[in-house]
Amino acid sequence: MNPVEKHEARGMQYRILLHKEPEGGYTIIVPTLPGCVTFGETIDEAIAMAREAVAVYIEDLVEKGEDIPTEDRLLEYRLAVETRR
Repeated sequence: MNPVEKHEARGMQYRILLHKEPEGGYTIIVPTLPGCVTFGETIDEAIAMAREAVAVYIEDLVEKGEDIPTEDRLLEYRLAVETRR
């Protein structure tokens, strides 16, 4: 099993952020993987593109002998802030 398959077999998961674009489609950002950004016309297409982008990103890290970032110790919180208009 190669290192990418090892990580896939381990069931790694990454958060993705979908941004609906005004002209249509969705941009996806993978915050844990700097520079990992993709686009799809529909949500399903965007998610499929994100899976591919993450796989390629991880493959590149493995080829370079670099560590693969995980979200194992990530805590997420949504902060609400009141603003004046």
